[in-house]
Amino acid sequence: MSASAAAHTTTTALYTQPMGSAEMAREFGLKDDEYQKVLGIMGRTPNMTELGIFSVMWSEHCSYKTTRKHLRGLPTTGAHVICGPGENAGVIDIGDGDAAIFKMESHNHPSYIEPYQGAATGVGGILRDVFTMGARPIANMNALRFGDVSHPKTRHLVSGVVSGIGGYGNCVGVPTVGGECIFHSSYNGNILVNAMTVGLAATNNIFYSAAAGIGNPVIYVGSKTGRDGIHGATMASTEFNEEAEAKRPTVQVGDPFTEKLLIEACLELMQHDAIIAIQDMGAAGLTSSSLEMAGKGGCGLELWLDKVPMRETGMTPYELMLSESQERMLMVLKPEKEPLARAIFEKWELSFATIGILTDTKHLVLKFNGEVAADIPVDPLSEDAPVYDRPYVLAPKIPSVAASDVPAPKSILGALEQLLATPDLCSKRWIYEQYDHMVMNDTVIAPGGDAALVRVHGSQKALAISTDCTPRYCYADPEEGGKQAVAETWRNITATGATPLAITNCLNFGNPEKPEVMGQIVGCLEGMKQACLALEYPIISGNVSLYNDTDGKSVQPTPAIGGVGVLKDVSKHATIAFPTEGLDIVLIGKTDGHLGASIYLREMQKREDGAPPAVDLLAEKANGDFVRNQIHLGHVAACHDVADGGLLVAIAEMAMPKNIGATIKLPEGPLAHAAAFGEDQSRYILVVKPEFTQRILLGTRELGLHCDVLGKTGGSELAVEGHGSVSVAKLREAHEGFLPAYMNAGK
Repeated sequence: MSASAAAHTTTTALYTQPMGSAEMAREFGLKDDEYQKVLGIMGRTPNMTELGIFSVMWSEHCSYKTTRKHLRGLPTTGAHVICGPGENAGVIDIGDGDAAIFKMESHNHPSYIEPYQGAATGVGGILRDVFTMGARPIANMNALRFGDVSHPKTRHLVSGVVSGIGGYGNCVGVPTVGGECIFHSSYNGNILVNAMTVGLAATNNIFYSAAAGIGNPVIYVGSKTGRDGIHGATMASTEFNEEAEAKRPTVQVGDPFTEKLLIEACLELMQHDAIIAIQDMGAAGLTSSSLEMAGKGGCGLELWLDKVPMRETGMTPYELMLSESQERMLMVLKPEKEPLARAIFEKWELSFATIGILTDTKHLVLKFNGEVAADIPVDPLSEDAPVYDRPYVLAPKIPSVAASDVPAPKSILGALEQLLATPDLCSKRWIYEQYDHMVMNDTVIAPGGDAALVRVHGSQKALAISTDCTPRYCYADPEEGGKQAVAETWRNITATGATPLAITNCLNFGNPEKPEVMGQIVGCLEGMKQACLALEYPIISGNVSLYNDTDGKSVQPTPAIGGVGVLKDVSKHATIAFPTEGLDIVLIGKTDGHLGASIYLREMQKREDGAPPAVDLLAEKANGDFVRNQIHLGHVAACHDVADGGLLVAIAEMAMPKNIGATIKLPEGPLAHAAAFGEDQSRYILVVKPEFTQRILLGTRELGLHCDVLGKTGGSELAVEGHGSVSVAKLREAHEGFLPAYMNAGK
């Protein structure tokens, strides 16, 4: 035996000998009682490879051991649901034999450590979740949270993340059509990067991950395996500290061009009745993909790890199983279709290897050069995984802030100009112009509106897509914040004229071992549940990201929601821009002037106190259904929901796109600054031709809905009765100037 071969054999032995220990288990992220469970399952001391497999599969990121109990209460079924949580992505029926497949996931910790690759591989991973199920991806979205703009790392992180999202999405040829981006000091040490993909498939050609057919071949396709991303799932399940930079090697490296080839090869093979089961290699790589397929199929797997395509020499079973190298898939094929599949993947210049077979042992058996490197029972690894019922303390209800206790600005319109230039409310054009939102040529409403609208290719049907969450509400009152996050996406989709059908989520929280953080999780989930039930808007997929803490400081609770709806006739959609002069401006929904937890309170008064606005779910549904019907009837020339910043900010957002002004009167009742900037929920601004205004007034009166006629569009200034006027161009300059100036300041 040569010296190099002997060295390789010695290295491999380190990972296959029974040398697991409690100390090593702790290094891998397993608690002492969890390690004792491992010993009970194995009936012996595990080797390092086996211990590594348990550690990643029992990590928070993969097992949901903290939230599983609470997630079970969420509504996941409905008239349009084909497949709910449990698969790679959720599936809904959108009519005409078409299905929408979508999911949102986090890539938070990797994006903080290495922002470009962390964000890029987040996009790549969520794309694979969707096309794994047979869908062609048609749209990407994102939900981004960064630290305070004064923090020394924020500018660098924004630049890297945006470049990573754009670089991957643009190269892979899937449009990035919208999203959201906010800034807050709670994210200084732990940014949030949530990515969402929506795809289209035929309802009769959807693929699942349960393996079947003893003796059938297990096929590896895609990129070769390297050492990048090892223990990435474990890293994503722990708090950060000052040593976060040392975790850079756990961040994967993506290749969007290979991903594009993988999409086309998989979709081509899916037309040939060859695939029995398919699973992408995401978190925990070959470990999670093989175990999930075997577990769902009730079978065993024998894998021949020396057959895995490798891009580095001397790789061990431990490294091969835990690597999170990107652009890889695992399949179970019909044996007679293996030559066809090989030909397809080789045509697309992708690796194709038979690396194992299905067995009836219900064990995962790993062999390396003919020797057994690991032998783990499949069912106990999943069924006996820890499930925690962590103690929690619900956030106490806090009092509302009276508008009379909040100082009014010297000038309502001066305050508006200031607010439009703040980090959260400023234009995000600098971000979304780096994304190709028109590739595939089906984007109807581009970034910058309430929701994106993407045509179902070759039809008059379109999908409306929105991501949203208001973390400051969730922090002030988790239950109300959870309701509002769901309701906001429902409202955004409705504002385009589409019917909201279902949601995905990405639940970002701090350390759940802190009772107050666990209370935020429980409260937000309860609010989400109530909103989903009231709005008939089920949750069909999702992701949980915990331990978003740095040096003991948690992020604000951020249960990001991604909503999808359908518009049967895309010609009947609405956008937010004032289309022309001489139209009436109508407000649907009641204005009480709620300033607690508002942008106005935070930015103008430097206060972050008070209860958030309550979400009346009955009013939410009634107002939204009415607005959607008016859009379909052709009565609405433009529509925008009222959200962050309140009524005057929403009107300015409608005026700025085409530089068309308006003359309005604030709703009567609340103090002027509260009416202008209060964030009362369930409200929409409609722009209507005068001949339709009376019909809308009559319709709202008959249904018992609140309606105010605020004024008319026209001119080049935004004039507020009793408060003067301001040039729309001046507002637009403030709105669009902040982010480019901020990002360019670092150059």
